[in-house]
Amino acid sequence: MRLFSKTTKTAGWLSINIEEDGIYMAHVTPIPAALSQVGLIAFYPADKSQVQSTMEKIAKELHVDRYECTNLLNSGEYQLLSVDAPNVPQEELKTAIRWRLKDMLDFHIDDATIDVLDIPGDKNAPERKGAMYAVAAHSPFIRQRQTLFEQLKIPLSVIDIPEMAQRNISALLEPQDRGLALLSFDKAGGLLTVTFAGELYLSRRFDVTLEQLRQTDITQKNACYDRVTLELQRSFDHFERQFRFIAVAKLMLAPLGEGSAGLQEYLAANLYMPVETFNLDAVLDISKVPELEQASQQQLYFMALGAALRQEVKVL
Repeated sequence: MRLFSKTTKTAGWLSINIEEDGIYMAHVTPIPAALSQVGLIAFYPADKSQVQSTMEKIAKELHVDRYECTNLLNSGEYQLLSVDAPNVPQEELKTAIRWRLKDMLDFHIDDATIDVLDIPGDKNAPERKGAMYAVAAHSPFIRQRQTLFEQLKIPLSVIDIPEMAQRNISALLEPQDRGLALLSFDKAGGLLTVTFAGELYLSRRFDVTLEQLRQTDITQKNACYDRVTLELQRSFDHFERQFRFIAVAKLMLAPLGEGSAGLQEYLAANLYMPVETFNLDAVLDISKVPELEQASQQQLYFMALGAALRQEVKVL
């Protein structure tokens, strides 16, 4: 299975995300000329030893064979690397990328499952060699994940990554002809993405967790705010040098639950661009799942919902 397999979307996607504390699920149905509708969210607590039995329970209770399913990898289960686009024919692209990655991975290249994502250049500039993202995952792990779904007869169509899930939500928030920065946090840390015209141009991970942002010690909390601010400034400086043709309109903060207001105010006072928070009901119809009106629930299901918003991805 390719990490970004091409499939035909019918009644939307069901994302099934296996995380440390359990399995998060979301189903989103696209609605023509309207907000996509969230039809289902669910959480099944499970530690590593309970994943298979819990997945069996999910398969039976939710009749997941009715859905087209996607599974989101966690941050430590793959590597996302920016590389120069090799000047080779299309049919040789994967081989060329594999050769470039052989000294960049923390495991042997022969054990890697690789896919690539194009980073579009300036359409008004002279043609030049661009960049792309390479996604590399450990092949035995990918096979193990596929086998789990196959054994339970859960129709897994796509294995995806959080950067693309966040891209899906960011694309819905973008102002016309402007880029958008989106920053989210969870128990693993922070994820910054910058998108433009629905494409992922920048991804950065921060080692500040949601728990650290929610701590009550003001001094330590402000130290975390400082780290986030510094990383954002560095990221935006790098982005401006690399992609001068994209003007980033603002930074949006994904729902964080408690403690989000303090971060928004701090960043707004220390960054040169507008900083806003948003509610998922701005981009999704959540009327069927009223629990998503709570910011804490939006934070918990943010990536699952982003994965379920998946559209046809241009693969190379």
